[in-house]
Amino acid sequence: MARAAAGLRALRRLLDALYLAGGVIAAGFLLAILGLIVAQMVARWTGHVVPGASDYAGYCMAAASFFAFAHALDRGAHIRVGLLLTALGRHRRWAEIWAMAVGAVTATFFARYAVKGTYWSWKLGDVSQGLDRTPLWVPQLSMAAGTVLLAICFWDHLIRLIATGDDGIRTEQAEDRPAGPR
Repeated sequence: MARAAAGLRALRRLLDALYLAGGVIAAGFLLAILGLIVAQMVARWTGHVVPGASDYAGYCMAAASFFAFAHALDRGAHIRVGLLLTALGRHRRWAEIWAMAVGAVTATFFARYAVKGTYWSWKLGDVSQGLDRTPLWVPQLSMAAGTVLLAICFWDHLIRLIATGDDGIRTEQAEDRPAGPR
């Protein structure tokens, strides 16, 4: 029993580290966008052009968004309908389980098709239509990795909600409410 508890704690630390890593990677892509904007400004001032900068900024924005999804879900930054859940009273737990299950299944399908689309872009040698001619599988990798991470996060919180009655999503208000089932 103690061995299982230690394994679960290690898994919890690993998952929390993955979600945080997704947030850090997303922040890195936001900084890359800043760098691209500054490079474009400097190039414009000096009479030069940064070819493909707009395309790369778009790729970075998509990467930042997809990598941030799991971190945002884990931190409670996604929109939740707390008023509706509160109004459900004793049926709140079932509504939360249903909503988390729908999210988990949807994220899983999205991840599956993101990975499949990335694979086929690589296999077919798709390239962007811009001047940069970037192989599309490269920016699509961030979407695939981000959606896989989001699906893992949804399943993690769904299993925690079913097993403990608490989804484990941390919010600013979490410190104000008592621990345990809601």
